[in-house]
Amino acid sequence: MVDAAPASPLAPLAWQGGWQDGCLVLLDQALLPAHEQRLARNTSAQVVADIQRLAVRGAPLLGLAGAYGLVLAQREALAEGGSPAAQQAGFERRAAALAHARPTAVNLPRAVAAACDATHALAHDGAARAQALLAWAQALEQQEREACAAIARHGAQALGSARRVLTHCNAGALVTPGWGTALAPLYLLHARGEAVEAWADETRPLLQGLRLTAWELARAGIPCTVVAEGAAPGLMRQGRIQAAIVGADRICRNGDVVNKVGTYGVALACRAHGLPFLVAAPRSTFDPGMASGEAVVIEERAGDGDRYLLPGTRPQGVATCEPAFDVTPAALVSAYITELGSHGPGDLPEALFAPL
Repeated sequence: MVDAAPASPLAPLAWQGGWQDGCLVLLDQALLPAHEQRLARNTSAQVVADIQRLAVRGAPLLGLAGAYGLVLAQREALAEGGSPAAQQAGFERRAAALAHARPTAVNLPRAVAAACDATHALAHDGAARAQALLAWAQALEQQEREACAAIARHGAQALGSARRVLTHCNAGALVTPGWGTALAPLYLLHARGEAVEAWADETRPLLQGLRLTAWELARAGIPCTVVAEGAAPGLMRQGRIQAAIVGADRICRNGDVVNKVGTYGVALACRAHGLPFLVAAPRSTFDPGMASGEAVVIEERAGDGDRYLLPGTRPQGVATCEPAFDVTPAALVSAYITELGSHGPGDLPEALFAPL
């Protein structure tokens, strides 16, 4: 049944084994599309490093990596020995490193905090807590997979008759344990045998649309055309794009959307041309503690500008600015697509902000 909750066809993350001898296996997304390499991670520090260098990325997957990283953190704390208090201090130090590995996507610190809170009563018994942390992470993985399936159904309905759909960055099977968020409706429509066509913004500066979205959709057999961000508004004016759907790294209480830099421009272009601008995200991306996008820390990669430009193209002495995300005001969102349904701006149910 195509409307069920399928696992990600790309398996970007998997836990293998038990808490004592297991490891977290990650698809190294920094190497895609040229190389498919999987990394077996046995320490929380390795997971932190993978998050920071974008080997693992995408809001839902970051939350899962953080949750599974806590299992490694607890195991490491146990291996260090010492008193229960010393072990707890070692675990908390590693948990903080995981939670703060990247600043913008809320799923990571939210999952780490929720898992720590849910297992805190077992802090005196490190082995029991490690087992409970593994069970919690596995439950979150299943929850996220089911959320993807529900987002696929609600998103397909929200698209209406639109079948030529623009997306920005990568929010598909590479960043969730299921079909994804923004790409999930396209996967579902394709599985139902409907003709659907994706238009993928190249997504400067790291080209996630070109490197990742186009790659995974091509593997799935879904037609995909890559365009420069500057081309998308003109294509909307010509009627070649009928709607836009994006993921999110954080959605604030007032509905402001924090997502990959360039999302704001997509929303403005949709508003100018009367097209739907849809935001697809699971509950784990909604931040109950952030009133609006004004207070969100936007990650910038200053001093690393040559990484994002063609070699030899930047004149000597010319500065670069590398914000990784931007904020799209809630007023520009046509609908939020979540596992609970489709919601309009100003109509976000409180359940979206409930504890994980």
